[in-house]
Amino acid sequence: MALALSPATQPIEPCPLPTAAERRPAVPLAHPSNRVMWLNDDRVFYAGLAGAMSSRTMGGWHLYVALGDPIRVAVDGRDWQTTDLAVVPPYVPHRVACDERLIADLVIEPETLPRGGLPAALGGCVGAVPHLPDLVDRVRQLHTWLCAHGASQGLQTADLDRRVFGHPLPRRRLDPRIEQALEAMRRDPAGALTAQQCAEQAGLSFSRFLHLFKQEAGASFRNLRAWKRARSLLHHVTRDSNLLHVALDTGYPDATHFSHSIRQVYGLRPRDLFAGSRRLTVLG
Repeated sequence: MALALSPATQPIEPCPLPTAAERRPAVPLAHPSNRVMWLNDDRVFYAGLAGAMSSRTMGGWHLYVALGDPIRVAVDGRDWQTTDLAVVPPYVPHRVACDERLIADLVIEPETLPRGGLPAALGGCVGAVPHLPDLVDRVRQLHTWLCAHGASQGLQTADLDRRVFGHPLPRRRLDPRIEQALEAMRRDPAGALTAQQCAEQAGLSFSRFLHLFKQEAGASFRNLRAWKRARSLLHHVTRDSNLLHVALDTGYPDATHFSHSIRQVYGLRPRDLFAGSRRLTVLG
């Protein structure tokens, strides 16, 4: 399944591969202590239950990696593919399944990458990515390391990139006016920030701001704001709270809007997303 993607300037650099002992999980994959999620504004690393998800459309680059048995991925309505590694670009609908139920998913915010996207070794392919066993091994090693040490380590974006790709990924330089709007979204994803407000703060006309925002951020203001709001839910998935309270806290006006939006993004109903996160350790 090949879709043309512009390659980034930096390839994946070689780095020492884990030994057989390091690749082996510290505890069996099915054990609850192996379910972990690390996140900040730039990245999400999730290793846990895949769930019986429907089609999902998320705003980040996704690297799905099998932690045991191969995973299956169907991108944009195409046929299922079986693989150990799959790549899905932002805002592309897709489905993911795994017989073992546990899967790793690295989510990279697109506005943090150069305009070419992911490193060249991952460019030019959407869906199954063959012949990168070293990258698969590094993701599995990161999973094992986070389970053992994540809570006591100050992991940053550059550290995570180095563990997965061998080097920190280069960061896109954004127009300061658009960076200001993005920072406002990141700071308060539940807020009622409007494009008109951002345009006025940037000293731009409404239409010029919308055009520049999409050009710089790679997505429309409306789509990116919706994604950041849905993404902020990940900070709450281990909360023992009424879902309506969570919906209101994350900026959704009511339970119906909340349920529809979350299922469209994650392919799971909010109650299923929370149920599958009960034994998840959240870091970052």
